[in-house]
Amino acid sequence: MPNGKLIIHGGFFSESSTNQETKKAKQDALAHIVTLGHDYLKTHTALETAVYTVALLEDNDLFNAGIGSQIQSDGKIRLSASLMDGKTGKFSGVINVEDVKNPISVAEHLLPYDDRVLSDIGAQDFARKNGFAHFSPVTPQRQAEYEAKLNQQNNKGTVGCVALDTEGNLAAATSTGGKGFEIPCRVSDSATVAGNFANEFAAISCTGVGEDIVSAALAAKIVTRVTDGFSLKDATDKSFDELKAIDGFAGTIGITVDGEIYHCDSHPYMVWASFDVNLQVFS
Repeated sequence: MPNGKLIIHGGFFSESSTNQETKKAKQDALAHIVTLGHDYLKTHTALETAVYTVALLEDNDLFNAGIGSQIQSDGKIRLSASLMDGKTGKFSGVINVEDVKNPISVAEHLLPYDDRVLSDIGAQDFARKNGFAHFSPVTPQRQAEYEAKLNQQNNKGTVGCVALDTEGNLAAATSTGGKGFEIPCRVSDSATVAGNFANEFAAISCTGVGEDIVSAALAAKIVTRVTDGFSLKDATDKSFDELKAIDGFAGTIGITVDGEIYHCDSHPYMVWASFDVNLQVFS
């Protein structure tokens, strides 16, 4: 029986290269959250842990998800998140949902339904009917950035969690607040199998430029290669080599059923943390 393992990411942070205080704050937050997530994993499934941990990331305004989300060009925040259970092979997600606190939790509520990916007003109506209260994720900082049109296009952030529980089950969860100033209702990778995928062999969560990740079908491709016999490192490295053909901007975190943990990024400053036997935090 494997030990529980957890890896999370906080997206790419362009400011991390120049603002050491911001970089350290994000590293400290990831260290705290991955530790909480690993403790939770001891008594919960991979699926439950992935949702719990991503919700913690959504609740931290340092990250571009939940209350730290970017504002779209029409002045609204629209959130996307997805969840995939490697044990059952079920995927659920919400796309461009407004006025909820934790889109990953709405995605979790969709898992038992036949219609498991909802967008826009349909996702919001589903959330309200299932007890998710109205919540505005706009923060003063994001509002100021929006009004000044500063720093939005360069923040390639998303949050994600991949978990392996003690029963050998895998799950992946990913959440994003978008890239900022995008065309309203733009769809990225986070609520698709390109950005979030898991089966009984491996699980992957992606961050970066959604259009590049979708073009590469990145998460599903890596997991498929692991399923076909590649190591996680080889599967990821080969997929990133192919990503170079479109000059793709992406980062991934992943775990296999055998406990192999690996991360990869095409550009620097993806911040991530893992917890196996020991805590690791890197960017």
